[in-house]
Amino acid sequence: MRDVKVRFAPSPTGALHMGGVRTALFNYLFAKANNGQFILRIEDTDQTRFVPGAEDYIKEALEWTGMHTDEDPWKGGEFGPYRQSERKPMYRQYADQLIESGHAYYAFDTSEELEEMRERLKRAKVPNPQYNAAIRMTMKNSLTMSSDEVKTRLEAGEPYTIRVKMPRNEEVRFQDIIRGWVQVNTSSLDDKVLFKSDGMPTYHLANIVDDYTMKISHVIRGEEWLPSAPLHVLLYRFLGWEEERPEFAHLPLILRPDGNGKLSKRDGDRLGFPVFPLEWKDQTTGEVSSGYREKGFFPEAFVNMLAFLGWNPGTEQELFSMEGLIDTFKLERVGKSGSKFDADKTRWYNQQYLRSKPNTELAELLIPHLDAASIVYEKDKLSSYVDLMKERAVFVEDMLEGRYLFEKPSSYDEKTISKKWKEGSGAIISEITTRFEESSFEPQALNDVFSSFLQEKELGMGAVLPLLRVLLSGKGAGPSLFDIMAFLGKEESVSRLRGGIQSLTNG
Repeated sequence: MRDVKVRFAPSPTGALHMGGVRTALFNYLFAKANNGQFILRIEDTDQTRFVPGAEDYIKEALEWTGMHTDEDPWKGGEFGPYRQSERKPMYRQYADQLIESGHAYYAFDTSEELEEMRERLKRAKVPNPQYNAAIRMTMKNSLTMSSDEVKTRLEAGEPYTIRVKMPRNEEVRFQDIIRGWVQVNTSSLDDKVLFKSDGMPTYHLANIVDDYTMKISHVIRGEEWLPSAPLHVLLYRFLGWEEERPEFAHLPLILRPDGNGKLSKRDGDRLGFPVFPLEWKDQTTGEVSSGYREKGFFPEAFVNMLAFLGWNPGTEQELFSMEGLIDTFKLERVGKSGSKFDADKTRWYNQQYLRSKPNTELAELLIPHLDAASIVYEKDKLSSYVDLMKERAVFVEDMLEGRYLFEKPSSYDEKTISKKWKEGSGAIISEITTRFEESSFEPQALNDVFSSFLQEKELGMGAVLPLLRVLLSGKGAGPSLFDIMAFLGKEESVSRLRGGIQSLTNG
């Protein structure tokens, strides 16, 4: 295999969709798995669609997910610049080369004339009206004009485009790493615009020129670009670069969780989950779209989830660090079929990563949430607090559910009280509280006292334990009761139990 060099080449037209992040991820994993380079190139040839802030968003999203670039618009590199708008002067020579070799031509058709052509073909029942080999000799271009007329129009500054001259009835074949052999007849392809009179190339020409001049070895992109691949294969041939043409791999779509079709921003809004890595605020409309980072997802969980949308390791293992993904990743294990996004599975990934983090790290992450909720806490007890709460949490913020460990409950779970509090409950809780007072406050010792009490009084666990829990925490469920008591300590636990008895008896 030649030296591996891949590029992620988004357009700065808005927030980077999670599908785009997955494309970046698969490029990154492939590059690093093969000791290669990962390049970020900004494809901004269409300046009319440029959105302020989009470039910085792309950069920040890649940094958050841990995808470090080897070359990009900010750090530069040997093959820069890395924004297509800054590479503008170089494209013209390749457009001219295609014209000189007879593989492209000038087209002077106005937008009105193009629309009239499409309408004419529709009336003729042509199912897919397009500017192609069958129609180009009826249009206003350098193939139907004399060279003098073409020269006169160009010198007069008349608007034009440069179109590729698609061969007639030729089979274009190329091998896709994911899909195998792809074959398309040129009769189904149109004469795409390659260059505009404003001096900017279209995506097709700029993409090919940049990949060639940057020495890109593999083009890994979404399957929406598969229909363009035959044109790109031909352009490599027309420009004399066939030997240097990169290998192609077209990734499957990320599908909606509730049906077929590509996952879109609207699906996220409708179904209540983010489709962007980071929160995005549209500077024009003020509209805010949620992001995984701001929702409390760990970047490792987000990356792990994305990797499994279309790829599998061939084993039962589901949890991978970035290093683990790099060691395991192979493009050949990416499927052809679309992969349904599963919001519940995404939350599961986050839960697994939360549980695996050291308590000290989670304690630090929790502090801003505690402060925001005005919870007064003992910092030296936060690691123990986290240890109690993290098994039930999906996000760091979920651990605030245990605020009762730092402050007395202001109310008791009504369902538990109405179901469990009986006429003699106060006396039972009072007696076991006395037993607890006489015990050490280690969880196992408290459990032993509890078990002995139930056996002696011939009581079922359900008559006592739910009431102890609700009087201590106010909640009907939570971590182990005896772990809660050990955390609170003897004085606080006894105070809460006796105060609860008094409150419920008097109430």
